[in-house]
Amino acid sequence: MKSLKLYLGITAFIIVIYLVAQFNRPKAVDWSATFSSSDKIPFGTYVIYNRLNDIFPKAKVETFREPLYNVINDHGITHGTYLIISNSVNLNEYDCQKLLNFIKSGNDVFITASNFGDELSKQLKIETNIAIRGFGATSGIKFTDKYLDTGKIYHFGKNIGDWYFSKFDTAKMTVLGLNTDNHPDFLKYTAGKGSLYLNANPFIFTNYSLFTNNGNDYASIALSYVKNDSNLIWDQYYSLGREDEGSSMRVFLRSDALRWAFYITFFSLVLFVLYEMKRRQRIIPVVDPLENSTLAFVNVVGQVYFEQHDNRNISTKKILYFLEHIRIEFNLKTNQLDEEFINNLSQKTGIDLEFATKLVNYITLLNDREYVNNKELIELNNLIEKFYTKSR
Repeated sequence: MKSLKLYLGITAFIIVIYLVAQFNRPKAVDWSATFSSSDKIPFGTYVIYNRLNDIFPKAKVETFREPLYNVINDHGITHGTYLIISNSVNLNEYDCQKLLNFIKSGNDVFITASNFGDELSKQLKIETNIAIRGFGATSGIKFTDKYLDTGKIYHFGKNIGDWYFSKFDTAKMTVLGLNTDNHPDFLKYTAGKGSLYLNANPFIFTNYSLFTNNGNDYASIALSYVKNDSNLIWDQYYSLGREDEGSSMRVFLRSDALRWAFYITFFSLVLFVLYEMKRRQRIIPVVDPLENSTLAFVNVVGQVYFEQHDNRNISTKKILYFLEHIRIEFNLKTNQLDEEFINNLSQKTGIDLEFATKLVNYITLLNDREYVNNKELIELNNLIEKFYTKSR
């Protein structure tokens, strides 16, 4: 019990020291790419979300964390501008069909992602790739619209701006932006009365880029292509998933201090369980099994007879035991060891008549003796043992 208390005390002390150290250390920058409108971290979208009305002054912003098909179909949305900012946008067949119908009815959709998913890529015949550059070097990007300054190059750090469209349908797509390698990174697809705008560099629209002049200017100009509708749909599904997919544990593990506190507590409990698996009761002493004293008793009795050297007494007892065996096993009377007894003994035991006669006569002989020597005693024992063997 003392060792257990000591173990728990040391574990609790370590956890307290660690939590104090984590609480007082400088908070590290969280570079997670959440694209969440509520995150003020570098790769969140808090800034652009809260400045949308600067670009779309008439718009009423509605946020959804549902697939595109569900948003348009279940909420009865017929008109509006749809914005999706995420690292990956994976639309299924029904989402794509609903998207195209939504555009054809006169609505604009703006999607910026480095991966547009299999279904949308197949339908629009697009592919994305990333430019491989040396350490610290990044791609510059520019607009191609003649009404803009096409000579202005926008540069960003941390490889922002390196993604581009390696394949697209030139018959249906209009190039709105290029990188310094003349690869398109900003496309426009027109269907019906509406347009779909595709941008391959979603990190330009995060907090990190928007705090720079290049990022702020580029995002404003890129979004200004989109129709200024009174209804603006802000998507969070393709970056965060459904609303009910979050859990208290997931939120708990997002903090470094809480996450490591959880790990330390968990593994300490595992060590505690492993420690407690050992036996805690006293060692059970080994009890020797009881000795079989029958053999020892026989040895003692035999030693007594050997020391007395009374062959007559031994022969008498052997004959008595033998006759007792005959009476019990074969139901023969042994008060008279005559010729009739010999015949009955031979018939019931299955031994031959000659051996039966020899055995009974020898027993009768020794019963009449006052003294029995060693040779006679041995002969008696041999005859009786031979009888037991033959009569089985």
